[in-house]
Amino acid sequence: MENPTPQAAADAGTAPPMTPEPAVVSNPGPPVSTPELERALFAAAVTDDADSVRAAVRRGAAIEARDDGGRTPLVAATKANAAAAAAALIAAGADVNAKDDMQDSAFLYAGAEGLDEILAGTLGHGADVRSINRFGGTALIPAAEHGLVETVRTLIRAGVPVNHVNHPGWTALLEAVVYGDGSARYVDVVGQLLDAGADPTIRDSQGRTVLQHARGLGQHDIVALLVARDGT
Repeated sequence: MENPTPQAAADAGTAPPMTPEPAVVSNPGPPVSTPELERALFAAAVTDDADSVRAAVRRGAAIEARDDGGRTPLVAATKANAAAAAAALIAAGADVNAKDDMQDSAFLYAGAEGLDEILAGTLGHGADVRSINRFGGTALIPAAEHGLVETVRTLIRAGVPVNHVNHPGWTALLEAVVYGDGSARYVDVVGQLLDAGADPTIRDSQGRTVLQHARGLGQHDIVALLVARDGT
């Protein structure tokens, strides 16, 4: 027997068959960040707890949240030399160029302080090698100042400009001499910079060349290196 129409069913005193209501599917959407989650993420970042970093991110913690100093979790991890946490944040998509209130990014700070593991992570994820710090300098300038041989090598290979002049009027080559002690590691740094095209004729804000500085500071090995490279 065919199914009765609603009117026929009503005439016969029977109810028409019921059409089931469509199921309501709950879609809660992505997790939402909260101050508590962000505090947990920052705490994990600075204590180098990579597992807790990943857990906080999965729960929805904002990866670009800012603390009172304008630091992101990645900048906070970098300044704590928390390499595992920094790697977890970078893998989760943290911006390696985001700067804090002091104009430090993870890339700039890692380069300046010789945090080579973190530096490599930033370079592998879009670091802006031409970015500058609050002194108007590239990452290479403080790396040279600190005599960080391997960091200087990494930054040169990454394409950081070697002849950039910062706000005080220094290049990486000038800072390696003026703030260095003429020891073997500074000789290495100076040699790397010269090999990469550093111009020894660029003068500081007072009109002095790097060779004049090296002579005045008694850095004999660097003087010999500069003279051999026509540093006049």
